[in-house]
Amino acid sequence: MKKIEKGTQFVTEHLDMFHCTVDGEPYDHVEGNSLVCAHNHRLDINKKGTLYFLNHAVNTEYDDAMLAARRRVLTAGLFDGIVDAVNEALPTTAQRIMDVGTGEGTPFARLLAKRGNIDTGIGFDISKAGVNLATQLETDAFFAVADLANLPFNDDSFDSIVEFFSPSAYEEFKRVLAPEGTLVKVVPASGYLHELREMLYPVDSPNHTYSNQKVVDRFMENYPTATQKEISYQWPIPADLYVDLLHMTPLHWGARPEAQAAAEATPLPAVTVNVVVLTVKQ
Repeated sequence: MKKIEKGTQFVTEHLDMFHCTVDGEPYDHVEGNSLVCAHNHRLDINKKGTLYFLNHAVNTEYDDAMLAARRRVLTAGLFDGIVDAVNEALPTTAQRIMDVGTGEGTPFARLLAKRGNIDTGIGFDISKAGVNLATQLETDAFFAVADLANLPFNDDSFDSIVEFFSPSAYEEFKRVLAPEGTLVKVVPASGYLHELREMLYPVDSPNHTYSNQKVVDRFMENYPTATQKEISYQWPIPADLYVDLLHMTPLHWGARPEAQAAAEATPLPAVTVNVVVLTVKQ
């Protein structure tokens, strides 16, 4: 089955989850490879089997090279422990799951596979390059390009929302998450990739250390009953992926060129994965 056919089939079967970003009306029907709302606004499914919900072009810092490096490192297992923790936080029954800021899609695809592919999964990102890469994965998930602040989904469309290091729009989450739905947000903790941070930035730099307190506090303000669970493990770095690991993270962007060169010339045997998993049932 071609990607456009697979995408059209998914949207046809789950049309009740999507709404038009022009007027907020639910899509009324699928005509050919196009979604059509009650006011006759049309949105075409493209050849990659995705939907592009943005009304304007967006420039992101996630270029093709960074996304490709990220795909190789995540395929090798950097986030596997995080995926396990998110899986444990979700209900065991079949869910309609939204992955916020899905990027190149590997963590979400691995989560759905770990759960036995019992779920209806939709991942979205503002990065067209990331979503295009996500469509290359062997997964039943549907991917779309969309804006976090204007989600193209109807009220109460999802049983669960997951976030792997992505920004949040809590009012939109509360709108699209069904009553008793589950939200799982993963944020980096102070030890996350600290070995890279300490190599790339001097001790007197504000980037030498990291605190997630503001992010956690904002989450807890919105969801006072949420639970917090810290996950930490060492990930052995495959020798051929060390430079990819450096390049897949925003840590690399702000470092001085000489610090980047020094880091690339000093391979590490392992790196720390340290995150906090925030979970709440709405």
